[in-house]
Amino acid sequence: MRLLAIVAALLLAASTAQAQSAYRAPRTAYGQPDLQGVWNTNFVLPLEAPPTGAPPLVLPEAEARDYVRKLSEDVRSLKAFALDPEVADLSHVNEAQGLAVVKGQRRTRQIVQPADGRLPVTPAARRQIQFVERVLRNSDDAPFPTDGPEQRPNWERCLVGQGQPPIAIVTSINPRQILQTRDAVVILSEYGPDLRVVPFAAAHANAISQASPLGDAIARWEGDTLVIETVALPAKDTIRPLPTLLVPASAKVIERYTRIGPNELLYQYTVVDPSIYTAPWLAEYALARAAQPLYEFACHEGNYSLPNILAGARQKDRDAAAAKR
Repeated sequence: MRLLAIVAALLLAASTAQAQSAYRAPRTAYGQPDLQGVWNTNFVLPLEAPPTGAPPLVLPEAEARDYVRKLSEDVRSLKAFALDPEVADLSHVNEAQGLAVVKGQRRTRQIVQPADGRLPVTPAARRQIQFVERVLRNSDDAPFPTDGPEQRPNWERCLVGQGQPPIAIVTSINPRQILQTRDAVVILSEYGPDLRVVPFAAAHANAISQASPLGDAIARWEGDTLVIETVALPAKDTIRPLPTLLVPASAKVIERYTRIGPNELLYQYTVVDPSIYTAPWLAEYALARAAQPLYEFACHEGNYSLPNILAGARQKDRDAAAAKR
């Protein structure tokens, strides 16, 4: 595991160094690269390349527009989305600014390493990912246990939003604000809202079992790059749908923020866990400076969806038992 982590760190560092190029970020009063402000995404960008017929990582404008239309139709085919008319109209896709632009390039996926754009997962992990995606495409159910509320994911119960690391969701509804002090960096994600106060430290806290749904995180600077390392994320949130990503409780999440232009912030991440990932991998996209402030986000769905989910599951149990008689 240590070797895998070292290799992953080296790959991340090499990619970050290349991304920084000649731009030098302004400094805060503490001498740190200034990453402060509100940053957001508003584009279409899958996590990984499709298993067959994958386009190259970078596309010209005309081909990028065609690919966005194809991705939009793929989203429309998800039964999990079709259940909600507000989602089925795909306004979040239609209003997006096309494929993501990173360093002036239209990207077709978040994963840049390995070169094929596919998550290097074990066969068992790939089967789990495929199962989740089949359920989202073809079923009314979610791929989570229904025996009791303790098994359901935190985001379903409004206990966590879209600030749980790593942040792979890139719609426009989740801007994040960064504030820096001498001793910590604060990241507030609007969708939740999720507030992370990450100390600059060399080691994680001892009481990892007491970590929040956002995990136990520490920060450090590597040149002009802010590196955040998070462990002890909740086991019940191992499955991250839309896009499907596996982040078990044993995983280490490494996030990197690098300012690569006056209005462009490069976000890179990887998950290190040999039980799931067989090799180092790296995903990235760019956030743009936003003119609007963050607004209050109130999640109420968890107040009523959980009883309905469990009641529906018990009715299915009764139906199945009756069918066997």
